[in-house]
Amino acid sequence: MSVKGAETLWYLYMIRCHNGHLYTGVTTDISRRLKEHQAGGAKAAKYLRGKGPLALAYSEEVGDRSQALKREIAVKKLTKKQKLLLISSAS
Repeated sequence: MSVKGAETLWYLYMIRCHNGHLYTGVTTDISRRLKEHQAGGAKAAKYLRGKGPLALAYSEEVGDRSQALKREIAVKKLTKKQKLLLISSAS
């Protein structure tokens, strides 16, 4: 949680499904969000349901929510090859 007057940090993340597909999203807490996706409940992305096991493939600190959403759009426009290069460059 953020303290009043303080900025909350947002993160971009990519999750790899068992079939190799990549899911991109944004959050303020990567470990919590990954657990939500893995649980497959109401807070999980519909796209990821039934595609487990899931693994965190990539994450980056983005800044505020606006910057995170803009970065998410940019990454979602990348080809799979470009996304894999991004993932490998962070390792």
